[in-house]
Amino acid sequence: MAAYVTMPKLSDTMSEGTLVKWLKKEGDAVSMDEEIAEVETDKATMAMPSFDEGIIHKIYVQEGQSAPLGATLALVLEDGEEPPADADNPPTVEAAPAEEPAAEAAPAEEAPAAAPATPAPAAPAAASASTSTPAPSAGGKRIKASPIARKLAAELGVDLTRVRGTGPGGRIVKEDVEFAPVGGGGSNLGLLPSTDGLTDENVPLTGMRRVIAQRLLESKTTVPHFYLNIEVDTEPLMELRAKVNEASLANGGPKYTVNDFVMRATVLATVAVPEVNASFMGDSIQHYSDVNLSIAVAIDDGLVTPVINGAQNKSILELSAEIKELAGRARDKKLTPDEMQGGTITISNLGAYGVGNFDAIINPPQSAILSIGTISKQPVVNAANQIVPGQRMWIGMSCDHRVIDGAVGATFLAKLKNFLENPFLLIS
Repeated sequence: MAAYVTMPKLSDTMSEGTLVKWLKKEGDAVSMDEEIAEVETDKATMAMPSFDEGIIHKIYVQEGQSAPLGATLALVLEDGEEPPADADNPPTVEAAPAEEPAAEAAPAEEAPAAAPATPAPAAPAAASASTSTPAPSAGGKRIKASPIARKLAAELGVDLTRVRGTGPGGRIVKEDVEFAPVGGGGSNLGLLPSTDGLTDENVPLTGMRRVIAQRLLESKTTVPHFYLNIEVDTEPLMELRAKVNEASLANGGPKYTVNDFVMRATVLATVAVPEVNASFMGDSIQHYSDVNLSIAVAIDDGLVTPVINGAQNKSILELSAEIKELAGRARDKKLTPDEMQGGTITISNLGAYGVGNFDAIINPPQSAILSIGTISKQPVVNAANQIVPGQRMWIGMSCDHRVIDGAVGATFLAKLKNFLENPFLLIS
């Protein structure tokens, strides 16, 4: 029988969605749970499955249009079925008011980290390419470029075949196009960024960016932050990582990243200092028995924080495989709402961008977020008071002072430092 496709609730705080792309058109057959559209919520762009099977008779909401929860998006009929009398005037709903976040016993990923953290340095190789069709190059090969990058290139007149991609797997992203030379001739050697693309433009906020702004402001103005920083000797970690990767690759295994070891060390330090694995609940402090590790991942149109649940029960191998899989699906917009909520502590890593140290904004209702900087070679003083070359990394910790006192945060960082400087403790 006839069935109307309505806007589903794809996130816990969603009140409306934007129809980014229809994966099916009128006249196409759809089956149960088949992906039929991409919808931008207040947190991410997600694939919307079909809850019915049949033929798409009519589409009511076009690409780029927003619709409230429950709004009619399309009409699905059985093969050969006649459309109902109201097919041209489908049921309508009023826009629902935005939900106010309520205190919960279990944490939810309400606010992303202060700055988009890159996944572990090796993660891009494992990430999937964009679901969009890349543009063809002059040589017949396919060019991997994000939709935003291709649109901007067309506006600026940039030849994508001459642009080197810095995104996952060599994919061309927006920044690559912005810094690409425009036009030709000897006067433009491409040594400096082009300024031809600079414009005065007012860009409306996407649903995701609007919620990011709201949650970060809420976190920064209502949560009493304090910040700790510690320097870590990463020489032992880099030596062990090189040996582990050599053995792993020789046996057909994965390549481990620095972030894989940081994740494992964070989990063990959290188990050792469980006071940081907690949330402020207004008149109580909720402690959690599981370490649900959130990892900030930058995507083209915002930031998501997929969660590794029960991370204390997982090895480096399992943590590495799970975050690579989650990060890849995040870029392909395939994460489910459940995979982005319930975290108890967050890691934000900007080391691959060359950032030495930074302080991230707490991700409520969590009480702590770690800021991972780059590993740099520098002169250090050894035990014999000699100046020798060494490798160091700064780690920052932003804490909710209602839950975590200075001594507790310092104890946690000391444990984290010990695990990273004695990385054999991380292998299990």
